[in-house]
Amino acid sequence: MRLGVDIGGTKTDVVAVQGGVIVARHRASSGQGAEAVVASTLAAVGTLMADASIDWSDVESVGVGVPGSVVDGVVSYALNLGIDRVDLAGELERVWGMRPVVDNDVNAAALGAWALRKGGSSLAYLNLGTGLASGIILDGKLWRGARGAAGEIGHISIDPAGPVDADGLPGAIEVYASGGGLVRQWGVEGAAARDVLDAADAGDVRAMAIRARLFYGLASAVRVLVLTLDVESIVVGGGLTGQGHRLVEGATRVIDEWAAASSFLASLDLTGRMSLLDDPDIPVAALGAATLPHEGLDGARSEEQHG
Repeated sequence: MRLGVDIGGTKTDVVAVQGGVIVARHRASSGQGAEAVVASTLAAVGTLMADASIDWSDVESVGVGVPGSVVDGVVSYALNLGIDRVDLAGELERVWGMRPVVDNDVNAAALGAWALRKGGSSLAYLNLGTGLASGIILDGKLWRGARGAAGEIGHISIDPAGPVDADGLPGAIEVYASGGGLVRQWGVEGAAARDVLDAADAGDVRAMAIRARLFYGLASAVRVLVLTLDVESIVVGGGLTGQGHRLVEGATRVIDEWAAASSFLASLDLTGRMSLLDDPDIPVAALGAATLPHEGLDGARSEEQHG
């Protein structure tokens, strides 16, 4: 039995995987701050194990995906969780008696998407969630970069005069195309990304401008990934994909405008490489996290998708 944990900015998703199939799942709210994140993770895993009658003697390994930079189980700069630095692997091992493999959550999701797609030598998983980042697989292997920052494209500025993001820099892709970015642009206390998009659907001019920037941000992220890594496919997942094909269609309009002006960009087939996650209900990051201790790429699959 393998356990996979996806610690997101707002929710923690835990799965138990047996023979490559998800056999149990539990979702709960994530904490804010290092101490609360550790506590909420312990509680979520404990609840899943109790509900599914799983004993630690049954557990082969645990993998954990979490926002931020991760080196040797230590998590740094997880802004969406209010974490500056925490030895997450060490804190969890102290309670569980088993050391988990901890990696960036979007890296874990890339492994999950790769396992579900089953093919190709390269893939980028682009997560439009509370924040924005990409997990990257090159030549069949997860690419973390020299210091674990590969795929943190949300910090790339696409407009030096654009809105300021949580990292204090203006015009970053993340402020354009993440749930947290939409809310920061909206500036209404207690609002969620869904509120901004609902207002855009209702014809609110300012909300419509924010939604247009969302499409531009997604298109820009795809452009960056192709121009820097030339990946075969870009799988788009995360909470904002609740917009469905309207999201891809909006980004496609932006890309088509670029292609009309540049025969080089037209030749790269940016839109042909971009697609939504096949089934948004599959806990792709938690599924991928369960494979982390085993180098990922071992064909994990979802019971929901494959029966």
